[in-house]
Amino acid sequence: MPTELLARLEPKDFRGALLPGFALGDTTWFRVGGPADLYFQPADADDLSLMLKRLPAEVPITLVGLGSNLLIREGGVPGLTIRLSQKGFGGAVPISETRLKVGAAIADKMVARAALDAGIDGFAFYFGIPGGIGGALRMNAGANGGETRARVVSVTAMTRAGEIVTLSNEDMGYSYRHSSVGDDLIFLSTIMEGVPGDREAIKAQMDAVTEHRESAQPIRSKTGGSTFKNPPGHSAWQLVDAAGCRGLRVGGAHVSEMHCNFLINDGEATSHDIELLGETVRARVLETSGIRLDWEIKRFGRFAEGREIAPFLGA
Repeated sequence: MPTELLARLEPKDFRGALLPGFALGDTTWFRVGGPADLYFQPADADDLSLMLKRLPAEVPITLVGLGSNLLIREGGVPGLTIRLSQKGFGGAVPISETRLKVGAAIADKMVARAALDAGIDGFAFYFGIPGGIGGALRMNAGANGGETRARVVSVTAMTRAGEIVTLSNEDMGYSYRHSSVGDDLIFLSTIMEGVPGDREAIKAQMDAVTEHRESAQPIRSKTGGSTFKNPPGHSAWQLVDAAGCRGLRVGGAHVSEMHCNFLINDGEATSHDIELLGETVRARVLETSGIRLDWEIKRFGRFAEGREIAPFLGA
């Protein structure tokens, strides 16, 4: 299919990278997973629009960002996988005393730095989120008391038909770690707003975020960040700990002993190991507490033949 699809798309007309069988695992923080059937990194919005207008309607699209909270399954990702480039979709530029225009491909951490340089308060929490703004917009990313929905004014996106649309904050339908907009929309950029602030005070907030992360989270390990969402009225890590899962191991993956809402690739793990470990944890938490944890990490792709994993191990 990749070869036939590639020929139908007339690859010579695209200015970005268009590659069959691209190794997606290398783009994720876990460093595991199978290849994309076809991988596309558009040069800019026009390049992306051309692709979407040519792509047959039956071909599935998967959008990936910085790969910080992403687990690619061993069987690879079907259809077309799109990853926006920093050059075409990055940047964070002040457009007023309180507002920034931010590209979807830029790292959250860089947005915090751009806001600091502009003297705009309200973005320091991004300094502790190891992801990109596209993902933050999609999942209402937050940390240290801040959330994306509190900063978004509007979002520019592209439809499956290759047309550009603008969404308001209300249109995004934000709730805890979730937005209700369709998965077929690809976020291109956003206007975000903070408040005027003192640069030294903002820098102090960012330093506090860094100190907290380094002391409480395994940030130097191969991990996907927070694994499970906090259920209403509970902390996921406490439920995992109470279920006896701190340090639990499957193959080359284990639950962090430093912060047990993090799964770690010791270096030899497969995506199967990591997902099986996560579902084992979910099953044990369900058994001990009656609470069904939801994944915060995004899992994409096909299971390898004979290595399927049932949610909650079939519970």
